[in-house]
Order: sequence, then structure tokens, then C-alpha cells
Amino acid sequence: MSRMVKEFVEIADYTSLDTLIEKLQELRESLPNADEAEVRLQGCDVFGRKLSVSYFRPQTAEEEATDARYAEAYRQSRERELSRLQEELGVVCRPPRARGGLRAVA
Repeated sequence: MSRMVKEFVEIADYTSLDTLIEKLQELRESLPNADEAEVRLQGCDVFGRKLSVSYFRPQTAEEEATDARYAEAYRQSRERELSRLQEELGVVCRPPRARGGLRAVA
């Protein structure tokens, strides 16, 4: 199953309300799930404001390949960190058994 990626579109250089509405309509028509998109106003009076539209889309094949390439290295790094912490604390956590919960062995 493909993961979903949060995509952002920023609209910063708008001059009139009609232009802004046209840009937002074009964006809505191009979104995969327009009903799930969020619009936020970001910025401040000093640096300016912009509209930010965020939505979820499926991962591309290239993004999936990149995730797959680094997934094993990430899993190994997490296991090394868990082992280090267990040694430091003197506690070993084992995966839960079929009918039991976590078991800590000191």
C-alpha cells in the first residue's frame, strides 16, 4: 500500500481578489482530493503574508523507491539505539507473547 505525502502549494504574489480566486479554482481542479485540502494564511506584517494550501497525495514511484532504499538502514539504526538504551538502563524488553503483555527483565 502506498503511503500518503503531504504536499504544500503557496500562493504569495497575488494582487487582486479575482486573480486569487482564479488561482484557487485552478488549484482545486488539479488536486486529487480537493475536499480534503486545507487553506491557511501564514506570515506576519513585517515579512508579508501568503496563502498555503496543503493536501495529501499518494507517493510517486520514485519516492517509494527512495523510502525502500533507506528503510532497512533506518530500522537497523533504531535497533542499535534500542540496544544501547537497554544496556544503559539494564532492562531488556521482549516482544509481547500471544497471551501476555510486555515483560521487562532486569
